Amino acid sequence: MTEQYPQALTIAGSDSDGSAGMQADLHTFFRRHIYGTAVMTAAVAGNSYGIHDSVTLPSSFIDQEFKDLADDYDVRASKTGMLADTELIRTVIRNYQKYDFGPLVVDPVITTKHGNMLLEESAYKTLRDELIPLATVITPNFFEAQKLAEMDINTKDDMITAANKLKSLGADNIMIKGSHHNPGQTEVSDYVLLESGESFWLTGDFYDTDRKNGTGDSLSACIAAELARGNDVKTAVKIAKKFVDVAIENEINVGHKFGPINHWAPGYPEP
Repeated sequence: MTEQYPQALTIAGSDSDGSAGMQADLHTFFRRHIYGTAVMTAAVAGNSYGIHDSVTLPSSFIDQEFKDLADDYDVRASKTGMLADTELIRTVIRNYQKYDFGPLVVDPVITTKHGNMLLEESAYKTLRDELIPLATVITPNFFEAQKLAEMDINTKDDMITAANKLKSLGADNIMIKGSHHNPGQTEVSDYVLLESGESFWLTGDFYDTDRKNGTGDSLSACIAAELARGNDVKTAVKIAKKFVDVAIENEINVGHKFGPINHWAPGYPEP
């Protein structure tokens, strides 16, 4: 009898250099012994120097991707990545509500890790008001948390306040990724607020490196992988934090400028 592997889904864009987006998600699924499926929403032409072109796929094609996976695969958890515009976000929402693809991890790709907006305001509002309420877990970076909570975050108490504001948007569980932009910092502290009301900090070393592409994608993909395996959210986010910390610490020499994290790095918590 053929062994049935846990299956997970990434709903994201294709990144041609393999460092982020769908490729980073699939790297993560594979490393966590999860069979990865994918709904491609867009394609990006780029390399370690930057992004040079992009296209968004038609809604009819995305609809067909969802249908084909639902007709054949046993997807136990899903995650979203970069969703470029309002139409695309609503296409994803419509299909996620139509098919049973398990708990949803939303990586709300709104700003870069440096705080630059990636979405137009109308698309941002659609993501905030219509997609986030479907999420089992959301994983905003520091600047995305500020945007969603409509407040500045300067202290740990501010992060706690922001997490509670984000929970009021409808997501069950919140993981706010700590700031990476403070000169001289040696640690990064992420804050987790669970549906039960339990909360905790996850603190790891800060690595001053330009090999960090795909960190957010891989974190959210790892959470989805662990949920597909049957782990609870608390276990999943703890494993995901360790997963990306190890991948950043053990640099891989790929590309000439802003490189990917190392999904091959030893020392991960094994499945």
